[in-house]
Amino acid sequence: MEHTLRTHAVRFAEFGGPEVLEVVEVPTPQPGEGEVLVEVFATGLNPVESAIRRGDHPERWPVEFPSPQGRDLAGVVVAVGPGAQQFSRGDEVMGYVDRGAQATYVAVPERQLLPKPPSLTWEVAGSLYVAGTTAWTAVEGLGLGPSDEVVITAAAGGVGCLAAQFARMKGATVIGTCAEMRFDFLRQFGVIPMEYGPGLADRVRVLGDDPNHPAGGRPVSAFLDFLGGQTHEAIKLGVPRSRILTILDWDAVKGSDAVELYPGDVVALGRVAALVAARRARLPIADIFPLDSIADAYRALDRREAPGKIVLGLRVVDYPGQKVKEPAIKEQDVTLGVPTPHAHLDVEEAVPPAIGDGSVRRRHREERERARLAEESSDE
Repeated sequence: MEHTLRTHAVRFAEFGGPEVLEVVEVPTPQPGEGEVLVEVFATGLNPVESAIRRGDHPERWPVEFPSPQGRDLAGVVVAVGPGAQQFSRGDEVMGYVDRGAQATYVAVPERQLLPKPPSLTWEVAGSLYVAGTTAWTAVEGLGLGPSDEVVITAAAGGVGCLAAQFARMKGATVIGTCAEMRFDFLRQFGVIPMEYGPGLADRVRVLGDDPNHPAGGRPVSAFLDFLGGQTHEAIKLGVPRSRILTILDWDAVKGSDAVELYPGDVVALGRVAALVAARRARLPIADIFPLDSIADAYRALDRREAPGKIVLGLRVVDYPGQKVKEPAIKEQDVTLGVPTPHAHLDVEEAVPPAIGDGSVRRRHREERERARLAEESSDE
């Protein structure tokens, strides 16, 4: 197997921005005890990966160079290790690894995988673990209900978008921060949008003082900081520290101003996947990048403007032997709104006869030709 499968993976050998990321060829991993080898079709990007790559809080996220990257994945099992019994070759799966999902082939403990529901696209299935289980853990842990009003920062991102939907399912009122261009995106989920920027607590209070506004008449009872650095705004709003959750602000966690939030387990992933597969919740996909555009993908992620998830599609990687190539400009980008002149095409003429000998079509052609000649004669 190691002689026939070529594995390409994302690595970084120093801390820094997206420019330190490289795609390198590595030995194809061999599945160990209780593991399967998965050909990765899609893997979602997460903000915490940017923090690890920058070297933020190395005591929290230790790194050995060259370091792999990524947790979420979806793909097809291509080999089974000793003792693995849940999956067979050809099974479509989704799940996670501790680190290193951004590779064409990954060895995964089968306890960290689930069968991919047929109704989930590869891009959604490969992006659901971190965002979905983090959002699920937050909402379930807070026990949100109709009496709650919750502020969610970066609510248009993958984890924020799902957390907002889960909170709305519980009946809570949700105020979500995002870029102004994403206001309508949040409104479709029943979220009250609010722009990024200073003075968040004051702007939330203004809404609370308006009894006619959906967010008016009650205090904020929970705060989910998926942007980072917003804990002080939650404290200004009087939110109890036990109900301020964060995934990025470790200084606030150390100072006991917020509670650290982790992704969930495979059980939580199964519950989230079932909700998304049943169309009760949605995980929008903002964009899909090929593996060799990994730096551009993280630049898009770090802008924090994308509506939903940014995904790596590993079936469009630019390396020797690939079967699919993706143009730099998507087809719709160059054709949308552009008129395309073409000669008139009679649909009946373009479709071959499925029944009979085509005599009916010949008769129709003859009738149209006679009508055309008669019209020309009358004009003369």
